[in-house]
Amino acid sequence: MRISVIGCGYLGAVHASAMAELGHDVIGIDVDEGKIAALAAGRPPFFEPGLPEILTSATATGRLRFSTDLADAADAEVHFVAVGTPQAADTHAADLRYVDAAFTSLLPHLADGALVVGKSTVPVGTAARLAALIAREAPGARLAWNPEFLREGYAVKDTLEPDRLVYGVAAGEQGMAAASVLDQVYRAALEAGTPRIVTDYATAELVKVAANAFLATKISFINAMSEIADVTGADVTALADAIGHDARIGRRFLNAGVGFGGGCLPKDIRAFTARADELGRGDSLAFLKEVDTINLRQRQRVVDLAVDALDGSVFRKKVAVLGVTFKPESDDVRDSPALDVAVTLKGLGADVVATDPEGIENARLRHPQLDYTSSAREALRDADLVVLVTEWREYRALDPEHTAGLVRGRRIIDGRNVLDPVAWRAAGWAYRGIGRP
Repeated sequence: MRISVIGCGYLGAVHASAMAELGHDVIGIDVDEGKIAALAAGRPPFFEPGLPEILTSATATGRLRFSTDLADAADAEVHFVAVGTPQAADTHAADLRYVDAAFTSLLPHLADGALVVGKSTVPVGTAARLAALIAREAPGARLAWNPEFLREGYAVKDTLEPDRLVYGVAAGEQGMAAASVLDQVYRAALEAGTPRIVTDYATAELVKVAANAFLATKISFINAMSEIADVTGADVTALADAIGHDARIGRRFLNAGVGFGGGCLPKDIRAFTARADELGRGDSLAFLKEVDTINLRQRQRVVDLAVDALDGSVFRKKVAVLGVTFKPESDDVRDSPALDVAVTLKGLGADVVATDPEGIENARLRHPQLDYTSSAREALRDADLVVLVTEWREYRALDPEHTAGLVRGRRIIDGRNVLDPVAWRAAGWAYRGIGRP
């Protein structure tokens, strides 16, 4: 099919490349000339495993091209809108300026029978409003809402092999026609047995934010348990293993640590609570405010552990911070707990040296006051304290005996509970985890 993807940030660039990889003819549109030039040259403007390969492959075949001119997308049968919805500057609500601008700019280029597909994460009710706009300004076109469920670090796989497909469509014949078009777009996934859920606009919008709210709640729940474990001598990791065997609960996302971050979960749960307040149902999601509070508190807990490990003061002590991205296999430092910990320790007077396999340049743009090195070995050299806050594979695999030969003080804070406390203590380290005795 002929497809356009409006917005070539993280979501849009991955989606455009994956659609072309599946055999569609795709054009990616973005107003950022530098981004478009990089993508056209086969260079993703961010780190995502597997994306350079499919981007290069698709552009080489001619199935994928990029432009800053929306008129170049006029012959597309399907237009995916994948622009960002960041948190508004003055409230917790989602900023819909980019979504509204994308739809307004696209309207003059919509052919009769074209399908516009929203992929951006938006407050419930947005799709119905935009459907009315299309019906008024481009009555020959239709709207569907098709939320994304990408995990950074696995986005290519999640697009090519999704675990479910959700179509939010209008009622009646128009909705059936829209679903039929999306079936053609996702034919490969459907033939592979991917579950397909066809529903109304509001439910499709809620699916994404409800999923993120549930995951955030699960993470904050186990972190709350880690606080109780700290004062009782219990082991939160063993606790998570035990309750995780209950099929109703499950073990995934029950990992205590410094908490969640990134460009989705924090801003999505805040926007969800803001929308509930607008709908007069703020009490229904009031618990998400505590979820957010618990999550932010975890960052301070790691800082407190660091101060305690250095006998009450980090002033002029070298602290090696392992990781600045919010998760491994990503260069994303948006709302990163790891970066927050590093900045707070720096503010307390520590000589912080931060390292990360992919996120240093993005971190430097936000916090140039920190010292960075791409070498974990260099960060560890003569450190008085080591703080692991992003669970990159190379940090999880650190050998405690070898690492002991690099540092000045054998003290480590495991902010992700990914190290073996027994092995590290046996090597003479003062090991502290989150909710671990």
